[in-house]
Parts: sequence; structure tokens; C-alpha cells
Amino acid sequence: MTSTAQVKPDGPDAPAGRTQHLRHVVFIATAAAMGGFLFGYDSSVINGAVEGIRGRFDIASGVLAQIIAAALIGAAIGAATAGRLADRIGRIRVMQIAAVLFALSAVGSMLPFTMWDLAFWRTLGGVAIGMASVIAPAYIAEVAPAEYRGRLASFQQAAIVLGIAVSQLVNWGVLNLADGEQRGSLLGVEAWQLMLGIEVVPALLYGLLTLRIPESPRHLVAQGRTDEARAVLADVEARGSDLDARIAEIRERMRGERRPSLRDLLGGRFGLLPIVWVGIGLSLFQQLVGINVIFYYSASLWQSVGIDPGSSFFYSFTTSIINIVGTVIAMLLVDRIGRRPLALTGSAGMALSLGAAAWAFSYKSGTGDDITLPDAQGTVALVAAHSFVLFFALSWGVVVWVMLGEMFPNRIRAAALGIAAGAQWVANWLITVTFPSLSDWNLSGAYVIYTVFAALSIPFVLKFVPETRGRALEEMG
Repeated sequence: MTSTAQVKPDGPDAPAGRTQHLRHVVFIATAAAMGGFLFGYDSSVINGAVEGIRGRFDIASGVLAQIIAAALIGAAIGAATAGRLADRIGRIRVMQIAAVLFALSAVGSMLPFTMWDLAFWRTLGGVAIGMASVIAPAYIAEVAPAEYRGRLASFQQAAIVLGIAVSQLVNWGVLNLADGEQRGSLLGVEAWQLMLGIEVVPALLYGLLTLRIPESPRHLVAQGRTDEARAVLADVEARGSDLDARIAEIRERMRGERRPSLRDLLGGRFGLLPIVWVGIGLSLFQQLVGINVIFYYSASLWQSVGIDPGSSFFYSFTTSIINIVGTVIAMLLVDRIGRRPLALTGSAGMALSLGAAAWAFSYKSGTGDDITLPDAQGTVALVAAHSFVLFFALSWGVVVWVMLGEMFPNRIRAAALGIAAGAQWVANWLITVTFPSLSDWNLSGAYVIYTVFAALSIPFVLKFVPETRGRALEEMG
């Protein structure tokens, strides 16, 4: 047992020791959450390149949508493989693989020869996104001491929304340097290419940070590396903790675990257990309201209604800031007022906002490069888009993940979460690939569809979704 584990909490060095200990734990969680930052950054940076890609390769909306959505296919693959890979080679190694994939995707996406190799590089980045979406929260939960676990776990969601905001700020800055032209020349490449390539910087930082953080004690114990696990626990647990007891507790939990299978989810009138269908419904509604249209296409969206490129990129950035504000609000309220009230508030707010946007876009006039919205409707559209993001972020953006982690019985939690998360990636892909064609058909009509899904989420929550606030995980049945 290391000497740091022997410092008494009431000793003369305790305050300084606790401060140093907390800083170390926060650093570990922050480093791991860089995967979440890149998750958000990579998912959203394509927003600034949509029109540049369309012009460079002269492609129709349907093909463009497939390129944009390619990352989602990779994300599903990465999410499906990350868990088992982490059990074999360790959490840190998976983070390092994700960092390498993020970097390769950034460089490859910046220097594509054809639209098809661009799609490949986007898919590769998607694999990294999927890995980061699984491994970062799992690692933080395994390393964080119990007294800080909830707050440190929130680092992942905060990092995702921060990554989205930073990507939009970078895109806006690059566009201004290129005099408002996505295909303007900068550093020997077009502006949109530089937008995608800059991601290599946070990717390399992520890789370097993983060299400074320890392996998960759980993985070390599973591999029989008990002394290493004890050393890690000595650094992250409260001073004076019984490290041998903690290791024994980890072993006991691992012995009692059984990997659930799809068979465990079967039952009820429609094949799966009712609670699994509820989880799938939450995931589907979270995506079918069209939130990722804002994060993937907002710059293109605003240009399609007559707003100049510089302003459209700025509005993409401001919606990202609103996303951060809403996420913070949700983190503050989710344990105070409950999951269902937040979800219902968000559903009502999203339905009203999307309905207002659909009304405003119905006044779109003109063709080609000569497209406009009347001033009043343009203002309504901008306010509605920002309020939609705010209501989503303070409700469904956070509440769905909280509830999916709480609502399932212990015996099926992992398998049910996998099914629900898979449904979410499928719905995300569906919205992403259909929006360009829907927009070409009728932009207002597309937003009517999203409005309908937001409205339908209200009776769904009222009738089927249980409140999980204040209930122990063992009570879920």
C-alpha cells in the first residue's frame, strides 16, 4: 500500500492532500472527456463544409446526405465494438485507438481525392465517435470515487456540447479568413477542407492526454494486476480508504455479473419487454424531432432561406452556445424536479418552436441564389431555431441518457441500453440522410414533420415513461 493512502483525513496535511487529490481526479475525468469533446466536434464540424462539398464534387442532395451521414454508420460500428475491445486490451488503449482514428479522419477528410474516399474518412471518424461515446463514460464511472461520480460523469455531456460549439466557432473563423467563401483558398486548400482538417489538433491532444492517465482499476483487477490497481485506487480514492476492501468489492461485483443477451429482453405482446420498447421510444423521439438537422446542416439551412454565409455560420455558433446553456440547466434541474417534468416541458417547447419555424419557412420565396424570407418571418425562424435547441438541451438532450441508465432492471440494463442506443443511431441516420431531399421538396413541410414528432412525444411520456428520480437502481422492475 502506498504512503499516500495512509494520510489521515484529519492530519495537518489533509486540506492540501484533499485539494491535490481532487485536482488529480478532475484531470483524469477531463482527459477522458476529451473523447466526448471530439465526439461533439467531429459530429458537428461537417456543418461548415456541406456547401463546399456540394460545390467541389457537384453532387445532388441525396448523395451529399450519404456523405454527411457516413459518420453515423461508423459510429454504430464503433459503439458496438468498443466495450468488448476495452475488456480485452484496456480502456486507455481504446481511447488511444479512437484518438488515432480521429486524427486520420481529419487529415483524410481535408485531402479527399473523390467524394467516395471522403465518405470513407467520415466513416472512420464515425468509428472513433462510437468508441468515444462508450468508453469515456464507462472509464470515468470506473475511476471516479463514489462521492464525485455523478458530477464527474457529467463531464462527458458537457464536453460533447462544448465540442459542438468550438467546431462552429472554428468554422466561422475559417470562413471569415476566406472572405465568406467555403471554397476560398487558405493554406493551399479550400476553406471547407481546412475546417475538417483542424480537428487533428484536438485529436493529437486527446492522444497525448491518454498517456498521462491510469488504466481503470476494474480492468487491472480483471487482468490480475492487483498491485497496479491498488496504486491507481490510492491516487483516486479518499485518503485513508481501505484499498484492499475496494479491490475485494470490485472482484465480488465482477463475479456476480453476467453478460445479458437479447433473449433476456424478450417478453410481452410485441416481442420485447414493455420497458425495452419504452427505451427505444425515448431514443427514437430524441432524434425524430430533428435536432441533428441544426448541428449538421444549420449553415446550409440558413443559406437556403437567403442568409449570407458569414451570418449563417455565426448563427450556427450561437445555437451551439444555447445548447451549452440548456445542458447546464438540465444538469442543475434533473435531480430537483424530476425526469418526466423536464421531458414534458421540453416536448411542449420544442413543438411550439418547430411549429413557428415551419410557419416562417413557408414564406420562403425565390429560386437558386435569389432566395429570401420576409424580415418578420426571418426573425421568427431565427428565434424559433434557438428556442428549439434550448428546449431540447434542457430536456431530451440530457434526460434521455439519464433515464436509459436508470429505468431498466439490473439483469437486462446493458443489453437494453445497447438496443436503445442502436435505435438512436438508426433514427439519427434516417433524419440526416432525408433532410437535404426534404428541404429541396419543401423546407416548411420538413419542419411540420419534426413538429408532429415533438407533439407526439408528450402523450408518449405521459402514458409510458416512468419517473426514476429518487429510486434506487435495484427498484427498477
